[in-house]
Amino acid sequence: MTLFPNYQRAPLTFKKTKNATWTDGKNNEYTDLSSGIGVYNVGANNDAVESALIAQAKEIWHLPNLYENELQETVAAKLGGEDYTTYFANSGAEANEAAIKLARLVTKRETIITFKNSFHGRTYGAMSATGQDSIHYGLPMLDGFQYAEFNDINSLKELLNKDVAGVMLELVQGEGGVIPAHQDFVTELIQVVHDNGSLVMIDEVQTGMGRTGKKFAFENYHFQPDIFTNAKALANGVPVGAMLAKNEFASSFSYNAHGSTFGGNPLAMSAASATLDELSLILPNISEKINLFWQELAAFKELRNVVEVRGLGMMAGIELNIPVKQVVADLLDEKIVTLGAGHNTLRLLPPLTISEAQLTTSLQKIKQLLSQ
Repeated sequence: MTLFPNYQRAPLTFKKTKNATWTDGKNNEYTDLSSGIGVYNVGANNDAVESALIAQAKEIWHLPNLYENELQETVAAKLGGEDYTTYFANSGAEANEAAIKLARLVTKRETIITFKNSFHGRTYGAMSATGQDSIHYGLPMLDGFQYAEFNDINSLKELLNKDVAGVMLELVQGEGGVIPAHQDFVTELIQVVHDNGSLVMIDEVQTGMGRTGKKFAFENYHFQPDIFTNAKALANGVPVGAMLAKNEFASSFSYNAHGSTFGGNPLAMSAASATLDELSLILPNISEKINLFWQELAAFKELRNVVEVRGLGMMAGIELNIPVKQVVADLLDEKIVTLGAGHNTLRLLPPLTISEAQLTTSLQKIKQLLSQ
């Protein structure tokens, strides 16, 4: 055995990708409605990102964080503007680890409250923050984490005390079943958390980079978090993560408080910069595609195998009363790439750049399969 059996892999090898089309080793074409688990937001092998990578690869690939890095400054400005200070990591889990550490350093408190059904990563701190027993199974978790009920403000209030450093949440629980936060819940959460002297921490690893129709999901809820994290689609397939915090908290990450060998390396930063530029061109016109997406999905609610359809922007969950694992496999046979998620949910994360024709055709095929 050459590889650990920790993944369940479909018996299929892809050799080429372009925008929302993946091609296997037999030259069969598949429509991608997964974005590689929320990564290819501006389309696989995006021309601008590819060009930026090739140009950077001819100059310098790696630069340790012992020297100035103008590319990091550029990407940080595009990400957080003038209101946030940025730390670069290599993944969403690493970004969340940094957020947890920063919240504790800022507040001098220990406890982090997250939510049941949440997912924040598989490194030890991020895994302990994740509110899913299936992720914890067979392992001791770290102290300092508590879990409230999502969309239940009273459940959160019961846990708040003067030892709570921050409350971390996804505004749409992705791995947990594509469950959006309610606006009134978020509004009251911000108030009670700040009244407690704690920080509001938003995990935008899956919801960021235009996935919900805005650059970041918190824009849909009309507030600015104290800390937020981003990864997955940030460099459109090149591993990178980022933790951003309001400028007033920057001094808590003083010299030697945290670090990374590869974080913010030139290849990742060149891809991230190009991706952010592409996103700025896509987002002003994304609303029409989102409307089409949800117009097509509205008809799914009447299907006998569908319990509920929910989501935000280009992020949808179709809860089923039949095994989602089999549906994902059947759709792959139909040359459509999708994902499963919690609550027996079919998860759709199409690239923001998918053509309307390809999007409509693939959704109609899914509807037909679920109608059987």
